[in-house]
Amino acid sequence: MPEPRAKSSLSEIIRLFLWLSLIGFGGPAAHIALMEREFVERRGWLSREQFLDLVGGCNLLPGPSSTQVAMALGYTRRGWLGLSAAGCCFILPAALATLALAWAYVRYGHMPQAQGLLYGAKPVMVAIIAQAVWRLGRMALRGWVLGLLGAACFVAAFAGAPPIAVLLVAGGLLLTLAWQESRPDSSNRSIWWFAGVGSVSGASLGNAIGLVSLGLTFLKLGVVVFGSGYVLLAFLRDDLVNRLHWITEQQLLDAITAGQVTPGPVFATATFIGYLLRGWSGALVATIAIFLPSFFLAGAVGALARRIRQSKLAAAFIDGVNAGAVALMAEVGLMLGKATFVDGWAWAIGLVSALLLLRFQVNATWVILGGAAIGIVLHGLR
Repeated sequence: MPEPRAKSSLSEIIRLFLWLSLIGFGGPAAHIALMEREFVERRGWLSREQFLDLVGGCNLLPGPSSTQVAMALGYTRRGWLGLSAAGCCFILPAALATLALAWAYVRYGHMPQAQGLLYGAKPVMVAIIAQAVWRLGRMALRGWVLGLLGAACFVAAFAGAPPIAVLLVAGGLLLTLAWQESRPDSSNRSIWWFAGVGSVSGASLGNAIGLVSLGLTFLKLGVVVFGSGYVLLAFLRDDLVNRLHWITEQQLLDAITAGQVTPGPVFATATFIGYLLRGWSGALVATIAIFLPSFFLAGAVGALARRIRQSKLAAAFIDGVNAGAVALMAEVGLMLGKATFVDGWAWAIGLVSALLLLRFQVNATWVILGGAAIGIVLHGLR
């Protein structure tokens, strides 16, 4: 497939993804909701169906799904150059913010308090996720078959099924239904790339904390971690705490906190850990290693998404995956809401945010900044 024709200036891509990273609190589901609002609803870069295809394809890949969606969006506008710019700009603010917290942690023994900012920003992100689930769900769950499939995926995710299993089973069921109506041919083989990618597993790298060992450890994590940034935490505990004994449980908890209170991809937790282990060079190596596979995987999604949609069987598979992806977003939004709406102030921020977003169509950026400011004030008063 030829490289996509340039449709946006490089400066526009850089500016937009830098800003999205700076306001992107709430994890992958919130990031994708922000991108849907910005690039589908406001700017019309692509249709809601095309956006869903990118989200579904990236959810099948290992690594940070929302970062890969950002990269795939950059690819649709300026090819590999746009992908690189979008990815770097989405990652850089999060990595720098996490690095600053790591520096303060090492120097002062604790991290600057950012809980107030998170307290005010998270209710806004829940409202944005709910809005995105509603809009994307109307596209992904069209018809009673997809509606039932989406409901089943939500129940499975709520029961604790692995996200990648939910997506593959949903896609497989739709593929099976489509198989009854048409026979497969060689043009449909590209779908199996999505189903099989990322099955690589890493070997033990030993206990020496050299830059090479550090880089290979985080490179492996970037290739084998399916799901979301939160799944990464289980892998970090298994590898760095239990197997390699590089950090303690408390250091891992502090690193996780740093990744959650900063905007942008949760995978920037690697920056914090890299700094703890090897200083500035460790932070750089860990960050590059964990995100590097995503640049190639997301490029493949951007290049193949349109071709796959043209195949009836492949399109059926992607329809199933998209239904599962919306269900996963809804489940994450529900879990985030349960953890966020802990008192009356949080409920008030969330309800007012929903009103501003849905009724008055206020730019999400201002709502997020307003919520964060209120959270900081309330936290200070307490």
